[in-house]
Formats: sequence, C-alpha cells, structure tokens
Amino acid sequence: MIVIANVIYLLFKVLYWALLIRVLLSWFPHDRHHPIISYLYSITDPILDPFKRLVPSTMGIDFSPIFAFFALSFLEQFVFRVLF
Repeated sequence: MIVIANVIYLLFKVLYWALLIRVLLSWFPHDRHHPIISYLYSITDPILDPFKRLVPSTMGIDFSPIFAFFALSFLEQFVFRVLF
C-alpha cells in the first residue's frame, strides 16, 4: 500500500512541477515546437484547458494555472482520503 501511495504522490508532484515550469516558461519567448516544450504542453494542456474555458484571461493575464493548482491540490487530498 505504501508503494501505491508513493507512486500517487510522485505523480501529483510531477504534475505540480510541470505546471510550474509551464507558468515560468510563459514569461519568456520559447519555441513551442521544441520536443521537450511540446511534451510539457501535452502534459499540462489537459489540466489547464478546462480552466481556460471557464476563466478567460483578463488584460492578458491567464489565471487558469492558479485554479489548476487548487484543483490538483484538492484532487490529491481527495484521492489520499478515499484510498487511505
């Protein structure tokens, strides 16, 4: 059971870091077609897209990552409470 908990914990941490890197990357010009950046987008787009539809960007500021971080945190707590 501990192994499953560690895998789930690691999965959520990877998603947190991927989102954080994507947010930081948005501050700098980058080539979206670079293989690593493209992979990062493929991981984070399914998480961010629903929030982008719900909360449109205001004055060029995208608030969807904030909601994504909250949703991931809530989902992580929910999964651990249900499983353990």
